[in-house]
Amino acid sequence: MPRLFPVAASCLAALALAGPAVADPPAPPPKPKQIVIISFDSAREISQWRRSRALAERTGAHFTYFLSCVFLLSPETRKDYTGPGKSAGKSNIGFAASKQEVAERLEQINLAASEGHDIASHGCGHFDGKGWSKADWLAEFAAFKHILGNAYSINGIAPEPAGWHDLARHAVTGFRAPYLSANKALYEALPQAGFEYDASGVSKGPALPPERGGITRFSLPQIPEGPKSRPVIAMDYNLYVRHSGGFEKPGMAAEFTERTYHAFRAAFDKEYQGKRIPLELGFHFTQMNGGAYWDALERFAGEVCVMRQVECISFRDYVGRQRAGERQATVGG
Repeated sequence: MPRLFPVAASCLAALALAGPAVADPPAPPPKPKQIVIISFDSAREISQWRRSRALAERTGAHFTYFLSCVFLLSPETRKDYTGPGKSAGKSNIGFAASKQEVAERLEQINLAASEGHDIASHGCGHFDGKGWSKADWLAEFAAFKHILGNAYSINGIAPEPAGWHDLARHAVTGFRAPYLSANKALYEALPQAGFEYDASGVSKGPALPPERGGITRFSLPQIPEGPKSRPVIAMDYNLYVRHSGGFEKPGMAAEFTERTYHAFRAAFDKEYQGKRIPLELGFHFTQMNGGAYWDALERFAGEVCVMRQVECISFRDYVGRQRAGERQATVGG
């Protein structure tokens, strides 16, 4: 019998003891990308339109702009709007300051839409609709569509850009109720008015949006904030009330910026390291507490929206992806 060298003999013995080869366990499926959805309510100030679009260009983000249609009416044309149960020309948030301001805002809306942002509805007069009927909501939606679609002619602004009516008729697929004040009648009216999603809800934390009655229903999450980590709705106005009782304290802007940024970042990190549920953050164009909340937004978005495993997208884009995925699953593709 041939003589085995000690190393070879030990290898053969080890193989005999090991038994049949076992395959490595399958690798866990890769995590989905972290979705961040940033939106703006009312969308009034021209400077903030420009600032938000510049932020999007720097970071590759796409935002949702919940537009209040009264800002497409000048003092001379304000009576083209009549809210449910109100007299003509009434609004809780005023109107545009001038025809020129309307023209500039229309330009910003058109630019934002051409850049892939989501133009959505915040209604018109910013009234609390918790007591509205289905007919009231439908009347508010009809007023929004009419004013947006005819804003150039209503205000005597020319030329109207090509495709404007198509944008007004088909591009607006989402809604957020003023004051986040929704009722049963709203959800009965939304699908009849042609909407695909609503973003008026509030949840205890980031939550996957359910689809009910053909409407995808998003909720702004409550996130821990401040030294005691108390929950607050992830929206600038709610932080403003938390920090300064709803009164301006610009001298504390730096402190409020830091608190807001760290709250956003902690909420993001929890999802990014965990289940990667989409994180929603809401803002207004108004500068509160010396611009603290926009400063925090720009820092936050500048860090996370550029990450390879993160996408900062609009509500419309999220809904489109989900429905495309469902259609593909239905046909087995």
